[in-house]
Amino acid sequence: MVFHMKLNFEQMTDAELRAYALEHRSEEDIEALRVLFGRRKHNPDAIVFHPPKNKQEEQEQFELFKRIIEEKKKKANSDNSTQ
Repeated sequence: MVFHMKLNFEQMTDAELRAYALEHRSEEDIEALRVLFGRRKHNPDAIVFHPPKNKQEEQEQFELFKRIIEEKKKKANSDNSTQ
């Protein structure tokens, strides 16, 4: 007989939850993912893209996404150069 200990996903760090979810991705229990995704809305730095309604919105979102990536790269480079 095998006993499975119930994990407390709420007490895990985001890194622990991600690691657990990746390690157990073939299992039907999605509680770890529910907790992890539930935390995402609490991140003030999160950027949410909604599905575009038309081609113009799609292009605008794509351009915004590219600008965000470039800004993050510049910030990372400046952070690395000051260390």
